[in-house]
Amino acid sequence: MRHPEIQIVSEDNDVVIVNKPAHFLTIPDRHNPDEPNLYHVLQQYYESIFIVHRLDAETSGILCFARNEAAHRALSLQFSHHSVTKTYRAIVHGRMLQTEGVIDAPIGEDPHQRGTMRVDYKMGKPALSRYRVLETFRDYSYVEVAIETGRTHQIRVHLKSLGFPLLGDKRYGGKPHFMLSSIKRRFHLKKNEDEQPILKRVALHAHALTFLHPTLLTDTSFGVPLHKDMDVCLKLLRKYGS
Repeated sequence: MRHPEIQIVSEDNDVVIVNKPAHFLTIPDRHNPDEPNLYHVLQQYYESIFIVHRLDAETSGILCFARNEAAHRALSLQFSHHSVTKTYRAIVHGRMLQTEGVIDAPIGEDPHQRGTMRVDYKMGKPALSRYRVLETFRDYSYVEVAIETGRTHQIRVHLKSLGFPLLGDKRYGGKPHFMLSSIKRRFHLKKNEDEQPILKRVALHAHALTFLHPTLLTDTSFGVPLHKDMDVCLKLLRKYGS
C-alpha cells in the first residue's frame, strides 16, 4: 500500500492494523463525505474492508480493520464485550502526584453542549479507565491509560474529572496549543518572526491494542510509537519543563 500519510503496521487475510495520523478521520464525515478518511483510503487497496472501531480525528495511533464479514463479526463482539485491551498515551496539564489509579465514572452527553461529554452519575453509561503516570514535569504529566469501555471522549472526560485536562484539548479545559515559550524561560524570536505551536491537537495517542485473532484464536498485540508532534513535546518538556 502506498499512501503518504497511512502506515500499515500488519495485515493478513482477516485483519489490517493501521497507524492513523492525527487530523485524519476514521470514517466518512456525515456532513462532508468527501473529506479524507481511512475507510475510503483502505477501500482503494482492499477488496473488502470493515470498520471495527474508531479514533477521534485528532487522535493518532493504532486502529484495527477487518477484511471479511466473519472477522468483522468476531472482532466487533470482542469490542462490544470489552475484552480488547486498548492502551493510550496522553500529555496532561498539571503534575499528577498519584502515580496510578482507577477512574470509575459514568459518561453521558452534556445537554447544554452538543457533542461534548461529561461525567454523569444519573444518566451516563458505565465507563472505566485505569491510568499510571509515566513521567511528571513542572506543569505537565505524561500518562498511560487503559480503557475497559469505549465511551465517546472517555479519556479526555475522565482525566478532566480528576483536574488534569489533556494538553491541546480546548473542549475539555486544556490550552489549545503547546508553545515552546510556555516552558522555556529565555525564549526569544527573531525580528518579524511569529512563534509556531509545537502541538496543534489533543495530546492523545492510541499506543497499543491486544485482541483474540479471529482465525488463529491467539492473543495478538500491536503497538506504535508516539507520532512526531507528541514526541517533540516530550523531548522539550524533559529539557525545559522539569
